[in-house]
Amino acid sequence: MNMRTEDHPVVSRDEWAAASRLLLAREKELTRAHDLLAEERRALPWVRVDKPYAFHTHEGTRTLGELFRGNSQLVVYHFMLAPGQEEGCIGCSFLLDHLQGVVVHLAHHDVGVVVVSRAPLDEIARYQARMGWEVDWVSSHGSDFNYDYHVSFTPEQVASGEVEYNFKRQPPWGEEASGTSVFHRNTQGEVFHTYSSYGRGGEALLGAYALLDMTPLGRREPATGAKMQSWVRRHDEYEPIGAAAAAAPAHHCCR
Repeated sequence: MNMRTEDHPVVSRDEWAAASRLLLAREKELTRAHDLLAEERRALPWVRVDKPYAFHTHEGTRTLGELFRGNSQLVVYHFMLAPGQEEGCIGCSFLLDHLQGVVVHLAHHDVGVVVVSRAPLDEIARYQARMGWEVDWVSSHGSDFNYDYHVSFTPEQVASGEVEYNFKRQPPWGEEASGTSVFHRNTQGEVFHTYSSYGRGGEALLGAYALLDMTPLGRREPATGAKMQSWVRRHDEYEPIGAAAAAAPAHHCCR
């Protein structure tokens, strides 16, 4: 909910502290609820991954198990970059700016991170070099991986007017969508799919939103719909601070 700052109540420091204590109690409730939800997430049943997916990497063709790089856990971010696209999704690019900084920490906690797109590796490499990201980014071009994890859709599926996304049937907004999938590799080398999140589930990875939610004006964007994140640019496309910003094209990857 957005609030006009001109109408906002102004009180004494003591009244502010009293109101903050009430809010803190609610925040603690949310923290405990989040912890319980995380336990439920970890308790989800797993699915064995038997299909021999092949990914194109700068070290050659690799299996899903080899993408773990010795870790027992792997987080895959499904980045919207289809064959022939010169630029990646703006919302996915916003998220990858956040993901870049935590990879080194996760690598020292038995968690690998890899970004997967359907574009060929050379097209991925061009955009990755432009944006300056160093996270592992591989291509699933020619495999069923994106389709099996419901983040890419065939032209026929799109034409049907309904696709499987975010665990429900819904109208598509194109042939690509975003999401996060998590996998586990046991000591025998078996790989299991443990969790996936789509749509606004990706907000858990966006530290900028956590900070905006602390500010008086908040996110200043609608909760759903085509105009979500319409203020976001690729980090090399922002105008200098204070310049008049042109309206950004609407994108739909976080709906």
